[in-house]
Amino acid sequence: MSTGEELSGVLVFDSSALQKQPNLPTEFIWPHSDLAGNQDELDEPLIDLEGFLKGDEVETAHAAELLRVACLNHGFFQVTNHGVDASLIRAAHEEIDTIFKLPLDKKLSVRRQPGGVFGYSGAHADRYSSKLPWKETFSFGYHGNHSHPIVVDYFKRFLGEHFQPTGKFFEDGGSIMRCNYYPPCNNSGLTLGTGPHCDPTSITILHQDEVGGLEVFANNKWQAIRPRLDAFVINIGDTFMALSNGKYKSCLHRAVVNREREKRSLVFFVCPKEDKVVRPPQDLVCREGPRKYPDFTWSHLLEFTQKHYRADVATLQSFIQWLRSSKTI
Repeated sequence: MSTGEELSGVLVFDSSALQKQPNLPTEFIWPHSDLAGNQDELDEPLIDLEGFLKGDEVETAHAAELLRVACLNHGFFQVTNHGVDASLIRAAHEEIDTIFKLPLDKKLSVRRQPGGVFGYSGAHADRYSSKLPWKETFSFGYHGNHSHPIVVDYFKRFLGEHFQPTGKFFEDGGSIMRCNYYPPCNNSGLTLGTGPHCDPTSITILHQDEVGGLEVFANNKWQAIRPRLDAFVINIGDTFMALSNGKYKSCLHRAVVNREREKRSLVFFVCPKEDKVVRPPQDLVCREGPRKYPDFTWSHLLEFTQKHYRADVATLQSFIQWLRSSKTI
């Protein structure tokens, strides 16, 4: 495949060069089973946080119930009146534009290193040679201010006193911020911006632009998520599913690309500290039945997804098998 350049044997994603080719290179073509589409829109909960932020107990209870049902069914919902200023969100999107419009050699100078998470990546071609996603990403880490227990306060206020230990699970975590850029693609029906997968992280907070493209697998079919510029998309990941002993569902989702328009998204992956043991609260296990997953640390799951396995629809189950066979814990 020619992308205009090749670096140390690794294919370089140059979308402008690829768009000039008459056919889509086979490395970017996805199986029909992954491409199967549906025109429906998911009628996901749209949770208004205004009452919660004002301390309204009735509105908070209503929002919590909507959240609970969504997490039990497919692990996906959107929130409005979240308190983040619209001008800040616009500025963030403009800022990532400056990153992805840098010269290719400049982006490659900060490319993600093998086995690493942070830096620039073009179509994940540094890791894979088939089913390449039609996108560029730039990722970096985030560590919260340890002097103020923001996460603990959030879990305690929004989910109740008994969730305070859950908040402490994340208070000293190192999370991941990822910027996604999806160029237009002449053969958009043959490829994907992001393949079907569940996030291995705990909770994902995403803002998509007006072009959209995010789809969730719910009710046995792929359903589109209507872009809402005033809303954040929230979904449950594998780590939180394990923390809830499988009660809350890790969201299966993907991103399609547009034939004519470029699109962007901002993603914040909430993660625990790497050495934290992922173990559901004992009272939850007593209520919901036997343990569904063994103890593991986020560092082991992160290592698995970065060095041994490509995140897909069965990441957590495959990780558990790998964990047991390797006896790393």
